[in-house]
Amino acid sequence: MDRMQEDSMGNEKTEIDDLQQLVLDLPAPNEAFFALVETTANLVAVSEKYWQSQGLNGARIRVLVEIARQGGAILPSVLAGRIGVTKANISLLLTPLERDGFISRAEHVQDGRKTIISLTEAGRTLLTQQLPGNRIAIAEKMNRLDAEELRQLMSLLSKLNRQ
Repeated sequence: MDRMQEDSMGNEKTEIDDLQQLVLDLPAPNEAFFALVETTANLVAVSEKYWQSQGLNGARIRVLVEIARQGGAILPSVLAGRIGVTKANISLLLTPLERDGFISRAEHVQDGRKTIISLTEAGRTLLTQQLPGNRIAIAEKMNRLDAEELRQLMSLLSKLNRQ
């Protein structure tokens, strides 16, 4: 190997070391953020594992839960905003739910240009039967915290969520 190649590899190694140092040396707020992201991903994985064990899709269940939270009916654009997807992607989630009979689409009573999404009886039954098992799976992880720690966590999350 000639001197130029050695210098090039040395520079590359220094750049990698600098990059590694940049991603490892995080200020406390960033470190907390990434810990929160990792924890959330782990808890979502617990939930998703439960849904998969029931032959269900967690993202679709999330849609049904949000419709239920809104009283059983919602506009697609509002639903998209509530679950954090684009208006275009909401159709990809709604189509199989409608096909499987868990939701229905109807013309909005006051504005015929809009569509309202509603839970069907089958959708309500699915949630009634399946949500308790999911809640147990999540509680098993969350029960690592005692009541006071859960209260503190909820308080901190609330503080972070304020606009």
